[in-house]
Amino acid sequence: MSDADAARGIVVGHADMAQGLVDAVRRIAGEAGAALTAVSNEGKGPDQLKAALEEAAGKGPAVVFVDLESGSCGIAAAYACRARAERAVICGVNLPMLLDFVFHRELPLDELVAHVVERGRGAIRSMRVGR
Repeated sequence: MSDADAARGIVVGHADMAQGLVDAVRRIAGEAGAALTAVSNEGKGPDQLKAALEEAAGKGPAVVFVDLESGSCGIAAAYACRARAERAVICGVNLPMLLDFVFHRELPLDELVAHVVERGRGAIRSMRVGR
């Protein structure tokens, strides 16, 4: 799969959260971070947010990463990706899953989604320092 055929990543969240995550990935991953686009829900109604997500996804495979499944971002993402086999939504976005995405986005979509979700889930830990 060429880079042009690799999945696009769209991070959508409340206020400036999405842009902060995308900026962090770009600082850590360099050029690979260009595979991500940030979309904020700020100042957008449901239809405007859905349209922004559809535009960002473009043609070809895309993964939309959202902060909250049942929030405005998650609902808009579900509508933007509904009935589109080449798109997927992942809820509960975190930095480790985004980093994993940018380095594995050439995988087939179903495999990529499973891989990224597992990486994101595996990065959640409890640290009890000093006990």
